[in-house]
This record gives sequence, structure tokens and C-alpha cells, in this order.
Amino acid sequence: MHPDLIVGTETFDDAGVYSIAPGTALVQTVDFFTPVVDDAYDWGRIAAANALSDVYAMGGRPLTALQLLGWPRDVIAWEVAGEVIRGGADVMETARCTIVGGHSVDDPEPKYGFAVTGLVDPDRMMTNAAAEAGQTLVLTKPLGTGIVTTAIKRESCPDEVRDRAIAQMAELNEAAAAACTAVGIGAATDVTGFGLLGHLHEMLRASRLSAAVDVAAVPVLEGAADLLAAGFFPGGSERNVKAVESFIDGNPDPFDVRLLADAQTSGGLLIGTHDPARLVAVLAESGVDGHPIGKFTPDPGTRIRLRSR
Repeated sequence: MHPDLIVGTETFDDAGVYSIAPGTALVQTVDFFTPVVDDAYDWGRIAAANALSDVYAMGGRPLTALQLLGWPRDVIAWEVAGEVIRGGADVMETARCTIVGGHSVDDPEPKYGFAVTGLVDPDRMMTNAAAEAGQTLVLTKPLGTGIVTTAIKRESCPDEVRDRAIAQMAELNEAAAAACTAVGIGAATDVTGFGLLGHLHEMLRASRLSAAVDVAAVPVLEGAADLLAAGFFPGGSERNVKAVESFIDGNPDPFDVRLLADAQTSGGLLIGTHDPARLVAVLAESGVDGHPIGKFTPDPGTRIRLRSR
């Protein structure tokens, strides 16, 4: 603990926030993972967008980044690692985030990602502890990337589904975050490895609320539901399903629970707002689709009620 630590580990938020001057705080986060797609350049792009997302989810502006690379140098050529790094650098350049260094290790399994530092005004910051009863939940990217990347790894994903998923995972949440700041949003998180239900539950725990989600309103990547029906579902998502069973109400279809618990890579922002129409309109002006999917409720017990299709 420290007097200048504004956001630490207590609320399971997306990043740490540390005050350095009146009106200015550092946002710090780190994220890296094994390959989720076959193309090295695309993997680098996705890893960069994913690492930046936690800064955007806090309402911050990324400033600098450190690369993290694990590489089996005697198995996969360094030229391939160069393509990974090129993809990450291109996305960091788009985000106007400066790569200032990094660290690599010899590793039997490839891993890549970034530690990112950004800046945020504490008075305009978004956290997962600021949700309020009655707010509408708005999601900015469809679910299903865990399902799709599992099909990619098994060489069973249709090309058009793969391409849509890669484009979405490489898309920055910068525009969505800027729209939230313009509207004055205080409650948000990004949807990543714990899936929609897991990250929503973190918001509920931090804000001491419950929620109701309209399953039919939740956007899903085109083709992902068909792949799930065909048996493609990652192990991390299976763990998510087991983790959410204890706080789900409404007797939902197990298929829907799997979709909503699917582990995402570089997912969208999950936002709480009292004025969803205005937020969706401002998001649209920024080229971002906003999908109202439910509400925060004052019910005790941090429960999530799923309204069936």
C-alpha cells in the first residue's frame, strides 16, 4: 500500500493506477500469451492490441511499452520472431505508444506481449468499482474469439470466420475509450481471459451489485456459434464455465453459458451507463458498435441473472 496508489489489486481492476502529480497518474499493466493464430505478424498485432486494452479500459492514454518475448531459438527461426515483433511494433505505432525496450528468454513455447505504461486523469478514470444500480451494460465487441482461435489451432476454421476474428482482435479499444471519456463514463472493464461473465462478476464484486443480462442481445462473432456447436471450445473457457456456475441465476441454456464464458483475446469494453442511447450514438460516431446487453441491479449477492433467448 502507498498513499499515491489509487487502484491496486483489491478490486481486480484492469491496471494499476499511481498518482504522480495533481491531475496526473500512471496506468500500468502487463499481458503476454502463446500464439492464438498461425500468422506470426498477426499474432504480434493481436498481442499488442490486447496489452494496450487494459490502459484504454481505465480511460488512459498509452505512453511507453516494454516487449516480453519467450522464444524456442533452436526450434523456430529468429526471422519468425522478427515478424511477431514487426506486428507488435506496427500496432504500437498506431496507438502512438513508444516501445522503449524489453526482454527475451529462451523458452520451449513461444510467448509474446508487453508491459504498458500510460497516463490518466484520476478524475476522469474508469474502473470496475464505479458501477451503479440501474446502469445499462454496453458491450463494444462480439464474443467468440476463444472458440474461433481453437478452431484455427485445429485447422478447422473457415477462412472468412478466421479473418473476421483476427481483424477484431487486432482492433484497438482506443476509439471506444475516447467515446466513454467524452460521455463521462466512470465504470468499465475489458473482456478478456475470464470471458464476459467472469469480467462482469469482477465488476459486481468491486461495485457490490448484481446484474441481469439479456442473452439474445449479446453480440457473437458470425460463425462462432456454429464452431461451438461443432465442439470447438478452449480449455480456458471450460474453466471459466466451472467458475461462473456458482453465481449464475435464471436456468440458462448451457450452450449460452459457454458462449458468454468463452475466454476472449483483445475483447471489447464492458461499460456501465445511465444514458445508453447517448453512449451508443457517440460510439457510433467513432466507428464503434455499442450493444446494450443488460443492467446492473441492486440485488445483493453479486449474482448474474441470464434472461434466456
